[in-house]
Amino acid sequence: MSSYRVFRASKASYIAAAFGLIALIFLAAAPWWAGRADMRLLSEIFLYLALASLWNLMAGYAGLVSVGQQAYVGFGGYMLFAMTMFGGLSPLVAIPFAGLLGALISIPVAMLIFRLRGAYFAIGTWVIAEVFRLSFAQVSALGGGSGSSLPAKIVTSMADGREAREALSYWLALGIAVVVIAAIYRFLRSRNGLALTAIRDNELAAGSLGIDIWWMKFVVYVVSAALTAMVGALIFLQKIRISPDAAFSVNDWTAFVIFIVVIGGIGTIEGPIIGTLVFFLLRETLADLGTIYLIILGLVAIVVMLKAPQGIWGVLRSKFDLQLFPLTYRVQTTSSNKGGEQ
Repeated sequence: MSSYRVFRASKASYIAAAFGLIALIFLAAAPWWAGRADMRLLSEIFLYLALASLWNLMAGYAGLVSVGQQAYVGFGGYMLFAMTMFGGLSPLVAIPFAGLLGALISIPVAMLIFRLRGAYFAIGTWVIAEVFRLSFAQVSALGGGSGSSLPAKIVTSMADGREAREALSYWLALGIAVVVIAAIYRFLRSRNGLALTAIRDNELAAGSLGIDIWWMKFVVYVVSAALTAMVGALIFLQKIRISPDAAFSVNDWTAFVIFIVVIGGIGTIEGPIIGTLVFFLLRETLADLGTIYLIILGLVAIVVMLKAPQGIWGVLRSKFDLQLFPLTYRVQTTSSNKGGEQ
């Protein structure tokens, strides 16, 4: 006679959680052991990881393949500048407000572009991003087409001393990456996350089961826009300068993000983490090669898509049956003679 045990977590996930906690403590202590350049690089890694995780939530689970997320990166950056320069808000207060405004502006945008499907949706998101770029280029109070810099008094108001400000900026970048990954993980483990996973696997079947597909996609889009705007505010708080071309760069804030998700593994939490590490390893190793570096990135993406369509993590997961972030249930059967896992 056999008995069954239903579970989510595995030995690998417990080990990953332990190592993740140790790594988080180690990274949080970076201001005491890392140099200034190292902290800036780590901050950039965290911010790209957050952007990649959010894009993966949209495209990998909700099926919203956007090439216009730079709209919310730039919007968040400009809102930070506007609220600190003209509203008198502290940068630390302006960051969550930038996220709130990003969510509000994404609602009418979603109402418009959700009328589009497939490639038309992707093109529509890019057009919206261009509208954002051209609109902010007309705002002379924020520097118009040439951009603007944060006044020194706003930068110094964050903390006393340069080292303290750099440490605070670093912790903010680390914090937003942790918050984004934790929020996505908790969401995907909820009933709504189960519905979103069903949409990812088979949208037609999910709809036949009574799942409100439009509403789920709408919620994902608005939440992703809000968090992306907060990441954008952090990005340009660290850069201290913003311009329309930099804020709404499709290459920096969408193309590289898509590359990260594709090579890491779309539709998984682990994929963007691995993809971010691979991307920065390639960038730091090959950046001195100029345009050849971009060609190599393109070749890597093509090879991965041809040889491993599920990404690097997809290959590792299928080969070793790994799940570092336990989302799905597993059933283990046991009997008096032997046990197995299904």
